[in-house]
Amino acid sequence: MLTLVTGTTGQVGRRFVPRLLAQARPGERVRVLVRDAERGEPFAALGAEVVVGDLRDTEALGKAVAGVDAVVNVAASFRGVPDEEAWAVNRDAAVELGRAALASGVERFVQVSTGLVYGAGRGRPVTEEDESRPGGTMWGAYPESKLAAERELLGLEGLDVRVGRLPFVYGEGDPHLAQSLMWAGEWAHTQRLHMGHHVDVAQGLLRILHARGVGGRVYNIADDAPVTAVELHQLNGVEVPGELYERVDPDPWMVIMSTERIRRELGYRAVYPSVYAARDAGAL
Repeated sequence: MLTLVTGTTGQVGRRFVPRLLAQARPGERVRVLVRDAERGEPFAALGAEVVVGDLRDTEALGKAVAGVDAVVNVAASFRGVPDEEAWAVNRDAAVELGRAALASGVERFVQVSTGLVYGAGRGRPVTEEDESRPGGTMWGAYPESKLAAERELLGLEGLDVRVGRLPFVYGEGDPHLAQSLMWAGEWAHTQRLHMGHHVDVAQGLLRILHARGVGGRVYNIADDAPVTAVELHQLNGVEVPGELYERVDPDPWMVIMSTERIRRELGYRAVYPSVYAARDAGAL
């Protein structure tokens, strides 16, 4: 089995690939697509094959998927990028990768997506059966472009596509936890963020990749304990601004996800069920 992984130099990809390699059985290989050879060297040192090219380059995609059995598309463009780039990477390039994979005879395609596609809360944790309603200005075109990619990829006849929707990812030196204050500082004190440690994101994606008979399925990946804006300040050792207590949370259930499906169907159990468990284990 040869698995291609894209987006390997991002925060998720660079932590996922070593775990994929560590779990490889005899005969299983990993290939990574990177934009320059130097950025591929750490993966080559771990035993991965390296293909140099851009996800938006059709010729590079053909080389990347040649002989591949499975694809994990981690690549994403978000947080401050122009909407045009978000659409180009998150939807257009993802769909072209899916088409190239289909033409090359790839057996499985894991599309890494986001819980932000759900949009407004439903008064309870959202499930994979809930209608997606992305919107708002906070994340730009990121949620909409990711949802569009999901729909187009799942519609490719003959390609076994499975989707993993991620929460706010943190851990192992990832700056995301500190960056959360960019938004949490403007929230109400009770507003919550659903999180997932890199260990558990990788666990979820690996389970989705290796599971048999789950083509067309979507899975939420997250921990068990969303944290409030107050807790995010405390975890970062920052004083909680008084104005947070003067604000009202407009949507207490926004992007709070149910993980029942991945738990029941794929045996997922969070290694770090809360950010506090990760903190106490020295895994932040």
